[in-house]
Amino acid sequence: MGMRQSMGLFLPPVTQQFGLSAAEFTLAIALQNAVWGLSQPFVGALADRIGLRPVMVAGALLYALGLVLMHQFPSALGLLWGPGVVIGLALSCTASVLSMSAASRAVPASQRSLALGVVSAFGSIGTLLAAPLAQWLLELEGLSFALMGFGVLCMLMIPAAWQASKADDMMLDKQAAGEAQNMRQALHEALSHRGYRVMAAAFFVCGLQLVFLTNHLPNYLQLCGFDPMLAAQTLAVIGLFNVIGSYCCGWLGQRYPREKLLGLVYLLRSAFFALYFVLPPSTLSTLIFAAAMGFLWLGVVPLVNGLVSQLFGVRYMATLTGLAFFSHQLGSFLGAWGGGLLYDAMGNYDLAWQFAVAVGLIAGVFQLGMNTKAPDRMTSARLA
Repeated sequence: MGMRQSMGLFLPPVTQQFGLSAAEFTLAIALQNAVWGLSQPFVGALADRIGLRPVMVAGALLYALGLVLMHQFPSALGLLWGPGVVIGLALSCTASVLSMSAASRAVPASQRSLALGVVSAFGSIGTLLAAPLAQWLLELEGLSFALMGFGVLCMLMIPAAWQASKADDMMLDKQAAGEAQNMRQALHEALSHRGYRVMAAAFFVCGLQLVFLTNHLPNYLQLCGFDPMLAAQTLAVIGLFNVIGSYCCGWLGQRYPREKLLGLVYLLRSAFFALYFVLPPSTLSTLIFAAAMGFLWLGVVPLVNGLVSQLFGVRYMATLTGLAFFSHQLGSFLGAWGGGLLYDAMGNYDLAWQFAVAVGLIAGVFQLGMNTKAPDRMTSARLA
C-alpha cells in the first residue's frame, strides 16, 4: 500500500525522462486502479477457494514484474502494461482486501473491527516510509534507482504473504464455519441488499477523492512553486496520521454504528478539500491538510470490511469486499485519469477540486442513511 500510494511522485520524472504528458502517466495509474477493481472480485473468490498463500505470493512477484516493465519499456504502452495492468493485478493479490480477509478470519467477531483498523494502519506506515524513500532515491540516483528500491520492497512482501495462509485455518467465527451458503447465493444476497449497494456507491467516491489526491497533489504543489520534497513530506504526513486514524476508526467501529462513521468521514473529507482549495496554498496549510486527510484516509477500509462481515459473515468476505472494492476502483480510475484530462485541458486543477468536493458531500449524506438490517439468514444464525 505504501508503494501504491507513492506512485504520484514518479509523475514529474517519468513525464520528463520519457517525454510523455501528464495524461499519459495518469492514464496508466487509472488503468492500474481499473484492473485492480475489475480483478479484485475474481481474485477474492479465488482466495476464498484455494487459500491466501498462492494468491498473495503471486501478487508480490507480479508487483516486481510491473516495475521491471515500467523501467525496460519507457513509453506510454510500457506504462499501460507495467504500472497499469500488471501492478493493478498485483494489488488485487496483496493489498487491503485480502489482508482484511486474513485478519477477519484470525480473530473473534468481538475484536474484528479493531483488528481491521490495525491492518489498515500498517498500510499507512508503508506510505510513511515509502514516500520519503522514493523521493530520496529519485534525488540521489534518479528514476531507475528508485524503481530498483521499490523492487527490493516487493521481495520483502513474500514472507509475509507466505505466513498469511495460516488465517485459512483460523475461522474462529462459528457461524462462518458452519455456513452452507455457496458463493452464488452469497453474491445474490449482497447485491439484493439496498444498504450494500449504497455503501458500494459511496465507496466509489472514496476512490475518486483519494487517488486524485495521491496522483495530482505532487504536480499541483509543483505548479504552485513548492520544492518537490514537500510532496513527499505531504504523502508521509498522510501516512503518519492515517496510522492514528485507521486505528481510531477500527476502535470506534466496535462502539458506534459503522455506517454513521463512514458518512461522517466522507463529509469531513469534502470539507477539508473545500477549505484547502479556497485558501492560498502554503507549506503550513498543505501539511495541515495532509494531517486532516491522513486521519480520514484508510479508516474507511476497516469500517467497510466491518460492515460486510456484520451483514453477511466472513465466509465469503474476500469476494464481497472485492465486489465493493470494484466500485471504489472505478472511482479511482475517474480520479486519476479525469484529473489528468482536466489539467491538460484547462491548465489547472480548479474544476477537479470542485468536483471532488461535490461528490463527497453527496456520498456522505447517502452513507449516513444506509440500511444495516442483516439478512434473515444471519439473524437466524445469531439467535441459534
